[in-house]
Amino acid sequence: MLKTISIIGLGYIGLPTATLFASRKMRVIGVDVSEYVVDTINRGNIHIVEPELDILVQAAVGAGYLRATMQAEPADAFVIAVPTPLTAEQKPDVSCIEAAAKSIAPVLAKGNLVILESTSPVGTTEKLAQWLAEMRPDLTFPQQAGNGSDIRIAYCPERVLPGRIVHELVANDRVIGGMTPKCSEAAVALYKSFVQGECVVTQVRAAEMCKLAENSFRDVNIAFANELSMICDDQGIDVWELIRLANRHPRVNILQPGCGVGGHCIAVDPWFIVNSAPETAKLIATARSVNDTKPKWVLQKVDEAIAELKTDGMTATDISIACFGLTFKPDIDDLRESPALHIAEALADRHAGKVFVVEPNLESLPQSLTDRRVAQMDLNAAMERASVLVLLVDHSQFKNISPQLTRFQKLVDTRGVWKKKHG
Repeated sequence: MLKTISIIGLGYIGLPTATLFASRKMRVIGVDVSEYVVDTINRGNIHIVEPELDILVQAAVGAGYLRATMQAEPADAFVIAVPTPLTAEQKPDVSCIEAAAKSIAPVLAKGNLVILESTSPVGTTEKLAQWLAEMRPDLTFPQQAGNGSDIRIAYCPERVLPGRIVHELVANDRVIGGMTPKCSEAAVALYKSFVQGECVVTQVRAAEMCKLAENSFRDVNIAFANELSMICDDQGIDVWELIRLANRHPRVNILQPGCGVGGHCIAVDPWFIVNSAPETAKLIATARSVNDTKPKWVLQKVDEAIAELKTDGMTATDISIACFGLTFKPDIDDLRESPALHIAEALADRHAGKVFVVEPNLESLPQSLTDRRVAQMDLNAAMERASVLVLLVDHSQFKNISPQLTRFQKLVDTRGVWKKKHG
């Protein structure tokens, strides 16, 4: 029976996963490279914003079932949940996974289970097994000994929604790809300690591709909505009304457009497929291009609003811009790959007047904005003072108001929330 679980990487997925194992009275050792993260967790606090997580961490640490460290320690099972970013050339960077392998290799023992959760290019789990085999020649691995290997290795991607991570880790089905049947069996037994959804077993490469396919599906559908919004703008059509009309068709469900696509999954994972199949992944690559282009289109709309105000006699330095929302989606604090953040940075770089940000989910602005002298402002003040109101993220706080614009104010609403009320 697996009694001690080590979670490598204590971010948005690793920490909630660690607390759920701990809530089942398993001994959990969390490992992270950040001393701040480790110290914060060991105090019973959290370094990210996620509903329910603070209570779970406090309880797990207080009861002695969860502790964090910067050094890997022996355990029965190791779950790797580290980042897999893109390089400047849009290629997957698996160096964090390799570093995680190096950290756990010295403490591996016969009978251990190693699960990779990090979103990864197809074939990464097999690379992980090879790295570990090279570092521990005294142990056998699935590619060497099959079902009888000393170490069992599997891939199990997360599929959760920020803001609902704790709930969805428990309720959602999990796809598990073991390198052998016994690897899959061991991984299923571990996850069933807290997962109420079904644990579906498949081949390891199918599990890796499943995660990439899920996020690419979302990206393609968002790209359709974003492209449609730009077409409708050119033709003088309200895209939100159009979508409401089209979605009355029983087999049509067009998503809502926005200022781009962000987050560490949908904005990143499709490139893993494109990189592995550049000649055939044409639709996926095109969708990425459309969604990456949308922030530039938003900047163009702001430029047009500024130009209109200048015709009314205002100078560039007189015109102030308020950006409403910075995170990559509503009601969270996550800035990873956020198009809203990139738009705010670009506006600060290219605009002579003041740029403000309203972001109710952040106590302070990221350094990239403070370095550009962008100030944080409360909602009401920004509504009154800004010449151009740019709604980038439809946070709950923004949906509850209806701006009353003066003749010296312009609105660029990328989510259609205020446009419906004002326009």
